[in-house]
Amino acid sequence: MPTIKQLLTEARTTLKGPDAGLEAELLMEVFCGVSRSRQFSHADDQLSEDKVEQYKSALERRLSGEPLAHITGRRGFWDVDLQVTPDVLIPRPDTEVLVEQALKRIPHDADWQIADLGTGSGAIAIAIARERPQSDITATDNSAAALAIARENARVLGVKNINFVAGSWGQPLQAQRFDMILSNPPYIRADDPHLAEGDLLSEPKQALVSGSDGLDDIRQIIADSNTQLKPNGWLLLEHGYDQAAEVMDLLQHADLKEIFTEKDYGGNDRVSGGRRQLEG
Repeated sequence: MPTIKQLLTEARTTLKGPDAGLEAELLMEVFCGVSRSRQFSHADDQLSEDKVEQYKSALERRLSGEPLAHITGRRGFWDVDLQVTPDVLIPRPDTEVLVEQALKRIPHDADWQIADLGTGSGAIAIAIARERPQSDITATDNSAAALAIARENARVLGVKNINFVAGSWGQPLQAQRFDMILSNPPYIRADDPHLAEGDLLSEPKQALVSGSDGLDDIRQIIADSNTQLKPNGWLLLEHGYDQAAEVMDLLQHADLKEIFTEKDYGGNDRVSGGRRQLEG
């Protein structure tokens, strides 16, 4: 039987790419039950035939293009580990910028009413609920399957200050008003060639694509926010790297103030937002 070191060496060569080593180690941790630290401290240990076969099968799935998060069923986001399935968008590091910008504006001891529209796996809602436990979060999604994943993630993590509601964007919010509304909506153009590449091939298209210019859902959310934000309430949106100017223009036309754009970790414009002015 091959040793742990031999299996990892072969896997790194087979997978290629900048993350090949990390992916090889994560797959071994999940499918062979060998922690990443033990992979190095016991590199010369041999694995059973069953575990070797499970590991090679997982590698084949990755080589076929299946996202790592779908193979392992997990993805880290903020400070938690989330369950992920093909029914939800895979949480990405860039979306942590949206969480950071939200937390900069929510006082630590605030009992704000906050809405996360299109919650998917619940990543954004859960991160904010844990950081601001006195606030109440309403998380919406039009997909019953996505809501089931989000609810389970919140249950496993012991997060109790989220109310999950079925419906499209702000439609189920009814007459409620919020101190903050935030969303990572679909923002990819329908003809974007990247939809035929990498992980995007395996993710739900309704969580990715939003009309010919990628802004249909963002327009809807901004329009609805007029009646859903409290005076001085914030609207924060994730968007494409080349959409900041258009999103800021939409925010301005909605008469929001203190409009801003924040860059992601790669230096691309990624999050824009604004504040509803006081009435009267």
